[in-house]
Amino acid sequence: MIEFKNVKKVYPNGTVALDNVNLRINDGEFVFIVGASGAGKTTLMKLLLREEKLTSGSLTVDEFDLKKLSNFKVPYYRRQLGVVFQDFRLFPNKTVYENVAFAMRVIGEPSKVIRRRVPTILSIVNLQDKYNCFPRELSGGEQQRVALARAMANNPRIIIADEPTGNIDPKMSLEIMNLLVKIQKKGKTVIVVTHEKNLVDYFKQRVVTIGEGGVISDTVGGMYNAEV
Repeated sequence: MIEFKNVKKVYPNGTVALDNVNLRINDGEFVFIVGASGAGKTTLMKLLLREEKLTSGSLTVDEFDLKKLSNFKVPYYRRQLGVVFQDFRLFPNKTVYENVAFAMRVIGEPSKVIRRRVPTILSIVNLQDKYNCFPRELSGGEQQRVALARAMANNPRIIIADEPTGNIDPKMSLEIMNLLVKIQKKGKTVIVVTHEKNLVDYFKQRVVTIGEGGVISDTVGGMYNAEV
């Protein structure tokens, strides 16, 4: 479970990015985080990734108290997370297989485990025929599927997708979102930060709207009110 309690984040320049945020995301939920630019979505994700520390309040992810978490334990905490970015962040000189395997090598997984698991993950994202391709040889949608496969490599409990459809066409966007729903149905918690109103409305999942540094609406099966 992820729980924000009275979370406030003030940056050194005095900017109040989040103020009194209360939000609970249960295990296995699919949640869209939406809101206008500057609303606080990015800060919310940075706190969750432990790239920033909250100023006050509390933020817990399962057994981890992120306010008290030492820098030494941050890498261990992040193994619980799989992160997908808008700009893919693939290694251009590594193949599809190598990009996914890299995430496992970093944490010291044995080669035999990597050889067994990577093909399975690539099959889930329908890239089983692209093992030896380099990112430049793939479409934008295929690159994002590689990024999603890499996020899943270490079997994280939580998948965070930050604008995952921002650089791909509508057809591929739908495909990526369907994959995320498929992953959530396997028991993972999935959090998607997006501006894509059509996708949010189409999938009818829980929608948390951030505005002026706080949660201004939280609906299940709701619609993205772009006017908020």
